Amino acid sequence: MEVIINTDNHINGSEAFRQEYTALIQKSLKRFDEYVTAVEVYFSDENKAKSSPDDKRCVIEARVKGRNPDSASHNADTLKHAFDGALEKIKSVLTRVVDQYKTH
Repeated sequence: MEVIINTDNHINGSEAFRQEYTALIQKSLKRFDEYVTAVEVYFSDENKAKSSPDDKRCVIEARVKGRNPDSASHNADTLKHAFDGALEKIKSVLTRVVDQYKTH
């Protein structure tokens, strides 16, 4: 599974940052390896330099073989919380998609 980590201009997407979140995606979505060809993660700070509640956003897009991409997003007070929320949502989506995939 290919993993791509993207950030907007207001988030420091260092190599260490990318490696950390790539490893988290690979570990968390390992059970879907047979079905998912790629995962893209988008981090953004919706209020840029200003701080406000739930201004960090994470969108996770998963590409399952033979389907259009599925995605999930979550807003939170930190990037980690936004990621965790989006990850739980995409795991739920992928569970449903893979269950359908297996029955066809």
